[in-house]
Amino acid sequence: MPLFARVGERFADGEFAADIGKRLTLPKMNRSTDARLIDLPRYVRADGEAVVAETTAQVPFQIARMFALAAPSGAKRGHHAHRLCSQFMICVNGAVAVICEDGSSQQTFVLDRRDRALLIPAGLWNTVNFRRDGSVLVVLCDRLYEAHDYIRDYTEFLSFRESIQA
Repeated sequence: MPLFARVGERFADGEFAADIGKRLTLPKMNRSTDARLIDLPRYVRADGEAVVAETTAQVPFQIARMFALAAPSGAKRGHHAHRLCSQFMICVNGAVAVICEDGSSQQTFVLDRRDRALLIPAGLWNTVNFRRDGSVLVVLCDRLYEAHDYIRDYTEFLSFRESIQA
């Protein structure tokens, strides 16, 4: 059953899209330029440091899920987009380059400091390139894991973007 339909069209099960309350709503179609770096407060003392990310102050959504990725230098992760989920990425060790694409343009962001985060709104294809051994990327999400939210095929991603923009 498709997750999206234009108002007036039918879903595969015959329901009209006007009854959108029972379905996922169409997201705003973000562009690669909507991904952005966010500096986080860093507090340094003789015995160490603390880096803080708070909902509303730095993280622009309520956090529903967190996961961490660790990989050796040269590893590539991601290779997908989310229909609805926004992500807030912090590299807490090492360095990663995150490529965000919207089908017509791309931006590359380097995360190599604990006090710099990257906000990736829904609808963007992302690939994470691990640049140093021992790199750890923490990802905060505004949604729980939902398999249907992932787009793992680039051609399907382009079709998804085209269908939303039409």
